[in-house]
Amino acid sequence: MVEEKQIVKSRFKRVCVFCGSTTGKRNCYSSAALELGQELVSRKLDLVYGGGSAGLMGLVSKEVHRGGGHVLGIIPRTLMSKEITGETIGEVRPVADMHQRKAEMARHSDCFIALPGGYGTLEELLEVITWAQLGIHDKPVGLLNVEGYYNSLLSFIDKAVDDGFIDPSQRTIIVSAPTATELVQKLEEYEPVHDGVIAKAKWEVEQVELNACLQPDIGR
Repeated sequence: MVEEKQIVKSRFKRVCVFCGSTTGKRNCYSSAALELGQELVSRKLDLVYGGGSAGLMGLVSKEVHRGGGHVLGIIPRTLMSKEITGETIGEVRPVADMHQRKAEMARHSDCFIALPGGYGTLEELLEVITWAQLGIHDKPVGLLNVEGYYNSLLSFIDKAVDDGFIDPSQRTIIVSAPTATELVQKLEEYEPVHDGVIAKAKWEVEQVELNACLQPDIGR
């Protein structure tokens, strides 16, 4: 029997989770997805994710839904037959393409967490990190570093800082921890550090411009 976690008040309402559409080869990844889902439920946090029902995506979304949290899945129409299997849960919102998926996931979320995953997870993760670097948003970005899964990525980023490609102040954009409880607590305590050279942009303005670019030109 799973012990119910005590409700903890959060400054967030919705958390975006990036993760794999498979469960990987080690049980620790599935366990981490379930623990993250339980942590979100314990803080009454809703979930925004990529909409898939398989892999780690399926595990974390079902856990949040089972615990009474609202689940919003955003998925390109072309991927629905591949990433959705069986009965869907929560709200599934089809979008035109990957660009719109990422924009909508970010718009509806107050912070971001990456579980282990592959190319797609990395691509989503690095984009929101870049947006934070540019001042497009102030939303915390966290890595659930399950048994050192992201150690190599963090070492690469440290190397980029050492070699002058990433400003040391921007290294703090990424928050990491080995457990869901520790990571979410760090995200709750996160304070953004702004580079004086990069002006703070408003997310709503950037979103309007991005949506305009995503709209197909009439008559083409």
